[in-house]
Amino acid sequence: MKIDPDNKADLSAQIAEAIRAAIISGQLIVDERLPSEAELADHFAVSRPTVREALKRLAAQSLIRTQRGAFGGAFVNRLSYPEAYGQQITTATLLLSMNDISFDVACEARYALERACTPLAAQRRSPDTLATMRAEIHRQAQPGLTDEAFCASDVAFHRALVDSAGNPVLSYQLAGAVEAMQPLMNMITFTARSREVIVGLHTRIADALAASDSEATQTALTELEAYTLTLARDVMAARTRPST
Repeated sequence: MKIDPDNKADLSAQIAEAIRAAIISGQLIVDERLPSEAELADHFAVSRPTVREALKRLAAQSLIRTQRGAFGGAFVNRLSYPEAYGQQITTATLLLSMNDISFDVACEARYALERACTPLAAQRRSPDTLATMRAEIHRQAQPGLTDEAFCASDVAFHRALVDSAGNPVLSYQLAGAVEAMQPLMNMITFTARSREVIVGLHTRIADALAASDSEATQTALTELEAYTLTLARDVMAARTRPST
C-alpha cells in the first residue's frame, strides 16, 4: 500500500484509498485485522491523526469496523447487501437532487431497469413478494390514506416487484432506481395522479406476475411509465403557465 507524499491531495484520503484498493483487490481479506495506527503511520510516513482520519473515512463507507479491548483494532468488514442498500439509495438521491437530471431521463432509467427484472420476476416470484404487492394494492385503495402513506406504499410495491426476481445483486442495483428515483418522481406527480389508475396498473402488474406472464408485466409497466410522464409534463406545464 503506497501513497504519493508529493501529491497535493489530502493525505488521509490517499491512505483511505490505498487501504480501500487493498481490500477490493483481496490483499486485505474479510475479518483481517489492519495494522495498528502506529504501524500505519510508520508505513505511510504520516502522523497518527492522519491515519485516524483515514480510518474514519473507511468506517463511514462500511469497509472496516473497529473493536475495543486487548484483541481490538480495525478489521476488514464484511459488507452485507442490506447495509449496501442504504448507501446506494443515499448516493442515487444525492446524484438526482444535486445534478440537472430531467424527469424524463430519470423516468426512462427507472422503468427500463424495472422491466429488465420482469423475466426473472415472472419465473421466481414467491408467495411472499406477491402477498406484499397485494397488500400494498389493498392499502393504496383505502380512501383515507394520506398522500405520504400512498407514496410510501407505491415504493414498497415496486420494491417487492424488484425483489421478486430473487437476485440480491439486482435488488441492490435497483435500490437507487426504486427508493431514490421514485420518491423524487412522486413529489412532482402525486397531486395530479389518479389513485384509481395507479391501483389498476399495479393490479395488472401483480396479476401478470402471478400468472408468470413477463410480457404482460412489461406492458403494464410501460403504460405506467407513459402515465407518469404525462402527469409530470402536465404538472410542469401548469407551473410555467402564466397566472390570470
